[in-house]
Amino acid sequence: MDGVISWVCGHRLQLQNGQAVALRPWHAFEGGGVGLGGGGVSTHFLPLSKGAGAPRWGHCAAGLLCSKRRKGKAGAGRAAPSGVCVCKSRYPVCGSDGLTYPTACKLRAASLRAESRGARPIVQRSKGSCEQGPSIVTPPKDIWNVTGAQIFLSCDVMGIPTPVLTWNKILRGQYAVQRMELLPGDRDNLAIQTRGGPEKHEVTGWVLISPLSKDDAGEYECHASNSKGEATASARINVIDALQDIPVTKEGAEL
Repeated sequence: MDGVISWVCGHRLQLQNGQAVALRPWHAFEGGGVGLGGGGVSTHFLPLSKGAGAPRWGHCAAGLLCSKRRKGKAGAGRAAPSGVCVCKSRYPVCGSDGLTYPTACKLRAASLRAESRGARPIVQRSKGSCEQGPSIVTPPKDIWNVTGAQIFLSCDVMGIPTPVLTWNKILRGQYAVQRMELLPGDRDNLAIQTRGGPEKHEVTGWVLISPLSKDDAGEYECHASNSKGEATASARINVIDALQDIPVTKEGAEL
């Protein structure tokens, strides 16, 4: 190709053998060059006409919208209207490769790149982000404190759909057999708080204990679940007799 000289409503005028040829975004493969469409979408371009005379106007491919613009000032020297093909959709989509794309056009561009490498094309599986199992963004941390203190454990989780966050106390019995106590239970000194965020599809939860007693010592589990799976993280609450008993070199601990 000899060089692009202008855009015409998403169609490029290109010099080939001294003649202007209109190129349009790919939507029925007939062979031709490869270019870059409007909005950063990688697009195939095909010749509309190779005959003499001014090239005719074309249409954007499916899913693209012609965004027209006029350059120059009004008057005899005013430039002809031009534009670029931009993506109609402004929402994320889930591809058959399990990845989330900002728009359907980005997905189509990725599909073309995959096919050019000999891989299978990528198709839209659904609107919106792809579903994914929960993950622990910020796990709870071990705590050391004295009886009568006010403490809390916190945990951030993320997933699509937004996971449900619950707290359990892990009770270990004879022969290391363990069971889960769903919190808050009937404890009058313990409360559970949960809120959405700080990011989309993220949930933050807290275990609040006041006043702290010896019975509150033990291992606490943050549990997140949605339709795609579950994730857990745990931390220990250590109840001590005096502040000087707190290990000062312990990493990942809170007072």
